[in-house]
Amino acid sequence: MATPPDVLPAPDRTAPGRPATPPDPDPGPDPGARIVARRRPGQWLAAGVALLLAAMAVNSIARNEAFQWGVVADWFTARSVLDGLTLTLWLTAVTLALGFVLGTGLATMRLSANPVLRALGWSYVWVFRATPPLVQLLFFFNIGALYPTLGLGIPFGPEFVTVRTVNLIGPTLTAVIGLTLLEGAYAAEVIRGGILSVDRGQLEAAAALGLGRWRVLRRIVIPQAMRSIVPTAGNMLISALKGTSIVSVLAVSDLLYSVQLVYLQSYRVIPMLVVATLWYLVITTLLSVGQYYVERHYARGASREALPPTPLQRARAALRRLREVAA
Repeated sequence: MATPPDVLPAPDRTAPGRPATPPDPDPGPDPGARIVARRRPGQWLAAGVALLLAAMAVNSIARNEAFQWGVVADWFTARSVLDGLTLTLWLTAVTLALGFVLGTGLATMRLSANPVLRALGWSYVWVFRATPPLVQLLFFFNIGALYPTLGLGIPFGPEFVTVRTVNLIGPTLTAVIGLTLLEGAYAAEVIRGGILSVDRGQLEAAAALGLGRWRVLRRIVIPQAMRSIVPTAGNMLISALKGTSIVSVLAVSDLLYSVQLVYLQSYRVIPMLVVATLWYLVITTLLSVGQYYVERHYARGASREALPPTPLQRARAALRRLREVAA
């Protein structure tokens, strides 16, 4: 039967000597179409209100004559204030360093297989975290009421050297002892938490490879534990800096006590408190920047993705783009 003229067979596209015709590609979206971001008026309204409130707060502070910004500028770099700031920084560094040394020993006790050491470590942390720092400082400041003299000699025998406690432990040493014992309790928990954050399987793998305990600690445990320790330790450092202000009750000439001496004589309470506040803001900002870069250092290799650029790198990239546009 002949094929009807209006129905013709499809041409053979795979005939010998003729290349196969690929299917038509997906044309995709219309090239002329423009992608428009979703409008979010609520976010812009909230941002505008927040900026307005921030501007009002800054304006009220800057134009308030009660702050006496001229007095603040005069006393900001005064010798007595800088001496108090130096003592504050010294107290922070010494107490935090000694606190982490003490905390390392306490963390080792809490992780020990010996139940006696675990109980002693837990008891120390419990006592010093459960009592207010000011109470601890006042207790150590009045330790002479409990132990009027301290002696060195033979147990249950004669004493060769005897010193009155009030002559041995002054206000500054009392502040160092009290803050060190307090920071040691918190540092112990920070270090213990960092060590426990290391996956147990990695320790088992290191033991299977025959690595020594010191090498496992140095190469495997500490680098990974530092990712958990550094953020909390940075917060401890900032808290220790601000916490040194309580030693002013012991007449230790830290930053707060130095400005107190000034405003008790000149009655310029507000501007001197602003001086102390500004110095605390400056130091804590610098410490926060240092903490950020230390965290980045120990975060290397934590994920497969590259670390996000730092604010300085973003600023350089933006400046480079501006130069390219200007050129």
